[in-house]
Amino acid sequence: MTDATAAIPSGVVADLAGAFRYGEVREHRYLAEGLMNANWRVDTSAGVFALKRVTDVPLDRLVRNLSVLSALASGGVPVSVPVATSSGSLVAEIDQGIWCSFPWVDGAHVRGVDLGVPQVASLGAHLGRLHMGLKVVCGRGLLPAGPDVLTAEATPPERATEKADRLAGLVHGKGNGVGFDAAAVDALDRRRALITKHAGIRPQNAVPEGPHGWTHGDVQYRNLLWKDGDLAAVLDWDRVAVRPYAEEVARTAQVQFGVDGVFDLPRVTAFVRGYRSVVPLETSALLDGARRLWWKRMTDFWQLEFHYDRGDFSFDELFTADEALLHWWTERLDQVEDAFAAG
Repeated sequence: MTDATAAIPSGVVADLAGAFRYGEVREHRYLAEGLMNANWRVDTSAGVFALKRVTDVPLDRLVRNLSVLSALASGGVPVSVPVATSSGSLVAEIDQGIWCSFPWVDGAHVRGVDLGVPQVASLGAHLGRLHMGLKVVCGRGLLPAGPDVLTAEATPPERATEKADRLAGLVHGKGNGVGFDAAAVDALDRRRALITKHAGIRPQNAVPEGPHGWTHGDVQYRNLLWKDGDLAAVLDWDRVAVRPYAEEVARTAQVQFGVDGVFDLPRVTAFVRGYRSVVPLETSALLDGARRLWWKRMTDFWQLEFHYDRGDFSFDELFTADEALLHWWTERLDQVEDAFAAG
């Protein structure tokens, strides 16, 4: 987001203050840490709040997700309960935007590799309690029941290669052949070779192993606040959905501990061990989830699609980091999966 779009017009600030009963708004400061939606810290006569403009989640889904946070908080999950508007809604539709607000939670965003091992294990246990909390919420009717069986077909190698070929054509058509464009061409060439080489060990079963249920969907360090060594809040509940639990465990381990092109394998093990202290997920399910995530990363090009299809360059650095991790991971596939199993 640019500085210009980060500014909220004074009239909109007044409307938001009225909707969320802020009273006098003394200051609103844009927070640049987010990737998808826009966030501000708002200092008011009624207190300090986090204000969020949601741009990538449908309104009905956002309202559904926000409506479960109070129940999760009462069950001990560290969440910030949304502020209701003067009309009793959890969202405000103002200036052609969808807004929600939360009491401000003090804390810091800490990368997973910067957490101590006891904190890493604690994070795993928190994820387990989060899953069980969502299960309770679903049982109370605040979320719909999920399907008895989930299916998740692994992307066929032919389809992945077709995507790579299409993107390579866009790079040649829109790029200038240097910098990121040159790196993208090289990455796509190497990715096609990897897909062909490893297609035989991709997940074959369309039904993931292990239990499934409602999950958060994006437990990464920007969505976690730590204070005094403890987890203070899990933020950004935009992507709540039914998934295999092993999928969220594997993804969380990857985004937390797959940093600078390598996995911190001892932390992966500690995190999984913490999770399994709450949810007794079987080793076969964990390994299935880890292998499925590896193949998903192998066959997914979403950052390049943002760059060349949408003209959005926000995730270029993330693509570079993820590409390095994919190659490291592939070369040490057994070691990574052993770290999951050791948990």
